[in-house]
Amino acid sequence: MNNVVPVITCAAVVLVASVVALRGARFASAGAGVRADLEDWALADRRHDGALIWCLLGGTIYTAYTFTAVPGAVFSSGGIGFYALPYTVLICVIAFVLLPRLAATARAHGHITVADFVRERYGSPLLALAVSLTGIFATMPYVALQLLGLRAVLSVLGIQSDGLAGDAALTAVFAVLAVSTYRYGLRAPTVVSVVKAVVIVGSTLALAGLVLSRLGSPATLFARADAALVARDGISTLVPATDLAPAYMSLAVGSALALFAFPHVLMVAFSARTEGVLRRSSVTLLGWTAMLGLFALFGIAALAGRVHPPPGRSELAIPLLVLDLAPDWGAGLVLGAIVVAALVPAAVMSIGAATLFARNVYLEFVNPTATAAQVTRIARLMSLIVKLGALVFALALRDQAAINLHLLGAVWVLQILPAIALGLLHRTPHRVSLLAGWLLGMVTGTALVNAGEFSSLVRVSVGPVDTQVYAGVIGLAVNLAVVALTSPLLDRVGVPRGLSGVLRPDGSARSGEVVS
Repeated sequence: MNNVVPVITCAAVVLVASVVALRGARFASAGAGVRADLEDWALADRRHDGALIWCLLGGTIYTAYTFTAVPGAVFSSGGIGFYALPYTVLICVIAFVLLPRLAATARAHGHITVADFVRERYGSPLLALAVSLTGIFATMPYVALQLLGLRAVLSVLGIQSDGLAGDAALTAVFAVLAVSTYRYGLRAPTVVSVVKAVVIVGSTLALAGLVLSRLGSPATLFARADAALVARDGISTLVPATDLAPAYMSLAVGSALALFAFPHVLMVAFSARTEGVLRRSSVTLLGWTAMLGLFALFGIAALAGRVHPPPGRSELAIPLLVLDLAPDWGAGLVLGAIVVAALVPAAVMSIGAATLFARNVYLEFVNPTATAAQVTRIARLMSLIVKLGALVFALALRDQAAINLHLLGAVWVLQILPAIALGLLHRTPHRVSLLAGWLLGMVTGTALVNAGEFSSLVRVSVGPVDTQVYAGVIGLAVNLAVVALTSPLLDRVGVPRGLSGVLRPDGSARSGEVVS
């Protein structure tokens, strides 16, 4: 197949998205750029309404890597790859319960980051610092991971992803991100998220039509995929073995919980106009889940269509399937949609990490007397550094290194969830207990991932029980156990809790009460 037409079409889609990022955000900010305060740059002045929040929150959660890795997991491992579907359903439930209350508190007290909430709720700069640094270090490889979706597209288009042309393409895409987010903050990925939603919906429907018309009915697809797995692996794995149920469930639950500790997801929630907007958007996120479900089924279609990605590159299954089934121009449009799918999360992640650093590290510990303009300037500079670091990381190291560090980052970020979620309780745990739980959870999770040679699943043997469980869930269990055991003891011996906020029934907080 001649790849000239797909390359040109794909480039055109990316070019349109780039123009929208650079020019659309300007119009969204009324031609005046951003104000000198961080709230406007990082949260778009908290003015996002229903449709924009749906596009931005969905576009942030459902990344380009998600749309290639999930069907790739189905292609390589069979039914276990479908764990992403209950995971994304759980996302909607957790978002409905957690995000409106956090956003209400953030709006009432001017919190820009989740570390602001932790700082005021527990009166602990150290706990807020732990939340900030964990969020930053967990986000960095996540930004680099977005490049894997871009590399998958470049590879199937015949552009050597680790050659000069591939490096130039990746650099150009990230340059657009850097310029647009530096100038317009969250407004840039917001307008691009609308483009992403349109092209992803269109690509999903188009590819579904191609699969059904070219490869047969769903029953035929599953039968052919089952035969392909038996021929390739000697066994059918479309239906996961029952002993993998704990692994399946712990992956789904742990991944869903970890998502809401990532700073960029909470930052998008804080940008919503009202709590009602977040509740409605949380329910309608099921639309994104449906699209991901179809992409997971496309992994079955890739098996049925006898697609042959290089060994260890299962994320190429869907791009290769697109090239096999679609006409040249159609393939370019779908592959361009995958590239656009990487722009939104990468931009939002860099803004989230930069804002955490500027607000909760620089202002809190480096320059407490900094003006609002200085803090915003630091955040904008850090957003450039985050993107540059992710780009250098992705160009210099193997793809597997980014995947491994992201797996570790997800285990890490799960350990700050107790400080966030338990802060919504009327009476919170002791701040020292939360710090101790965070530390032991981090150590436990890191040790388990390292012992498993960077596998997210670890084998647990207790008496007759021998199964696999997500390492992050084990670390979280240790974390919560430490909090539950030590918090009453610290209260009993009289260790002061410090300055703490008290939640009102509407989810907002009143600060200034000293709890002893």
